[in-house]
Amino acid sequence: MTAKTEEIQQGIYLLKGEGKGSHNYLIRAAYRNVLIDSGLDQNFLCLQEQLLSLGLKIRDIDVVINTHEHLDHIGSNRYFQESSLIAAHRFAATKITLEDHYVTLYRSGDRNEVPLRIHLWLENRSLFDLGSHTLEVIHTPGHTSGSICIYEFKTKALFSGDTVFAGGTLSYIAESGSVGDYVNSIMRLETRKISKIFPGHGDICQNPEEDLSQAVLNAKKLLRGERGVSTSPYRPPISMRAH
Repeated sequence: MTAKTEEIQQGIYLLKGEGKGSHNYLIRAAYRNVLIDSGLDQNFLCLQEQLLSLGLKIRDIDVVINTHEHLDHIGSNRYFQESSLIAAHRFAATKITLEDHYVTLYRSGDRNEVPLRIHLWLENRSLFDLGSHTLEVIHTPGHTSGSICIYEFKTKALFSGDTVFAGGTLSYIAESGSVGDYVNSIMRLETRKISKIFPGHGDICQNPEEDLSQAVLNAKKLLRGERGVSTSPYRPPISMRAH
């Protein structure tokens, strides 16, 4: 097993996801180490190896921020929740903590499974002051009702989860999502000065303005029932079992 890590900006690392698991992003800041999304449960050993390659153990992660409530982004939370604070938007937190499997699609398959916990229930515009980095929570419903993007003020980078993908391909609109909300969320992101977008799957967005504009066009085509809509191939797996 090879740890796939890349320092994409100073102090910010891409930890590439395996298979259908999401990418994870590590921010090694002055005050705290923050992990954005934990990925699939079955990919935990890979994530652990990636962190070890950077000289970190699981207990060295201070905060895990989930960009939304799907299992390919929250599955490994249970390995962090005893030593790290787990954060998610309150709409996502409700579904995760109440074990709304219809929406999260998460079942570990472990008979002695420990319920997932969310310690920090986030709101739109919540802030994380990490000293060298400041993170702002932007509630971006659409893909799911609890989707958020994380904006880093210093680098003007956006961690988009499954809200925005490279090329502006349309995100899968899940059971708790809405195309109308998606359009509104993307249009609000267009008002931000964004240098790069780091998505939950696929390639980094090098042209944020162009990709955001294309995402809006694709969503509006879908609303009008037009053909030729560019949609993302990434879907959360229907079920998974822990190893």
